Amino acid sequence: MAGSAAARSTDDLRILWRGRECYEATLALQRELQAEVADGARDCLVLVEHEPVITLGRRGDADHVLRADVPVLRVSRGGDATCHAPGQLVGYPIINLGQRGQDVDRYLRDLESVLMRVAERYGVRTERRVGMTGVWCGQDKLAAIGVGMRRWVTLHGFALNVADMRGAFSAIVPCGLEGTGVTSLEQATGACPALPEVARVVEQEFRATFGYVVGG
Repeated sequence: MAGSAAARSTDDLRILWRGRECYEATLALQRELQAEVADGARDCLVLVEHEPVITLGRRGDADHVLRADVPVLRVSRGGDATCHAPGQLVGYPIINLGQRGQDVDRYLRDLESVLMRVAERYGVRTERRVGMTGVWCGQDKLAAIGVGMRRWVTLHGFALNVADMRGAFSAIVPCGLEGTGVTSLEQATGACPALPEVARVVEQEFRATFGYVVGG
């Protein structure tokens, strides 16, 4: 059962911090949790650091993979090409949008708000771009978002670049956007916070934004 993972519970939201884990293992966990939440279990936020992998969303263009020296997986999220590697914090909210008005656009904007508030706590000013889901710092993308759902229960989620990820992202056209760069908390601040610390900040801002109990 998913609850066998390292977990901390607070009334209405489960937090699972997985440490470093391969993408396929976390995807299997997401599917298990999604079925549980659809059957009435509490919402969950999975936080993880992945081994190197490139993923393509449902309609992602394989030509946007420039160098396939790590596994390349087609997955059921929205969006195009992205990559995950150590130094990036990935979050997978498994939440019941059926109890939140079934508003997918609001959900995406709320995820952006979480990540913008996290960046602000590290002194980094970010912004949205009209028609482009994600969080930007100047001309470069700090955090990517791509989601999926079944029975109004979400899976997939967001990736926040904590360490300098330019080497990993040089293998793709990020999100299929030609001429777009990536940035990170390390690049923006000159210091690289520890991932477990950033995970705690993400949890706090996620709870506050989505109205879960704070401080459990």
